[in-house]
Amino acid sequence: MTTEVDSVRVELGARAYDVRIGQGLLARAGAEIAPLLKRKRVAVVTDETVAGLHLEALRAGLATEGITMSALALPPGEGTKGWPEFSRTVEWLLAEKVERRDVVVALGGGVIGDLAGFAAAVLRRGVRFVQIPTSLLAQVDSSVGGKTGINSSHGKNLIGAFHQPSLVLADIDVLATLPRRDFLAGYGEVVKYGLLGDAGFFDWLEVEGPKLQQNPRLAQAAVRRSVEMKAGIVARDETEEGERALLNLGHTFCHALESATGYNGARLLHGEGVAIGCALAFEVSQRLGLCAQEAPSRLRAHLRRMGTKVDLSDIAGDLPDADGLLALMAQDKKVQDGKLRFILARGIGEAFVADGVDLDVVRGVLQEALRGR
Repeated sequence: MTTEVDSVRVELGARAYDVRIGQGLLARAGAEIAPLLKRKRVAVVTDETVAGLHLEALRAGLATEGITMSALALPPGEGTKGWPEFSRTVEWLLAEKVERRDVVVALGGGVIGDLAGFAAAVLRRGVRFVQIPTSLLAQVDSSVGGKTGINSSHGKNLIGAFHQPSLVLADIDVLATLPRRDFLAGYGEVVKYGLLGDAGFFDWLEVEGPKLQQNPRLAQAAVRRSVEMKAGIVARDETEEGERALLNLGHTFCHALESATGYNGARLLHGEGVAIGCALAFEVSQRLGLCAQEAPSRLRAHLRRMGTKVDLSDIAGDLPDADGLLALMAQDKKVQDGKLRFILARGIGEAFVADGVDLDVVRGVLQEALRGR
């Protein structure tokens, strides 16, 4: 086992923090977190699945520095990311007498990171929190950048706050416990970084991607590069006034598909929606004459080789028609002045924010994709 740990700094002035990436970080969590603590105790929010796999390892890692922990394990799945479990979490943190100077730890995937981070943001008007992401998707995306929140019946992530963590610990070893499907869902966010701004990274992924889950060294390199890209974008545009919107490549389609499938992870995981959404965004880009046909074809071929979902036909069950999906897109957070914004591309590694996209072209792409089901 390599013990080398990479550090990526998210440069946000007084709120800057490190993303630590490497093997064995759960075992050394105490040493990593201790400098943040005024008193040697933390409150951990996790889910029942992750608790069974990693909670005792975290407890032992904290104990090496004399840090005690209490823990709340929520039900796993996207359904947890709503008002009922959020309220339960905040009330539990208050019952645990978490003070403003204390630290909340989010141990889990994107659902737990988003919910626990939002709870920390509103608890006593803001307490610090540490992200310990246990899924590939959370390690490369949702744990970095301070977006926290929960879902509403009106759409995904519509209730939340920007609240930056004080530290992120991405332990590569935990990725070995992920089911293959969950790992591949996270890969949808990894490949996004190559597509939006680093064609060389996409080239590397075409060669090394199939080996990532079995090779910790390669997985660490992929997580590090993804985090480097996200950290740079967040530092330049923390609250998504401009460049940070590029991180939403594939997400306008993805969020509509998640809504259409009732946020049912058995039908569609977030990262799978991102992969399908990226393929659709490149197809729209090609239809608009922005990129060559080989770009969407190359992307689809790579995703197929990886074994993840690529097309609408890969989603089980019924879906709305094209107009129904467009209506769901209209609920997206990225709508401005009632108009949809898309992230499109001039080629692999060349994404940009597009306003005023011809919705007839989008409708046509969706209709064709739905016919393929």
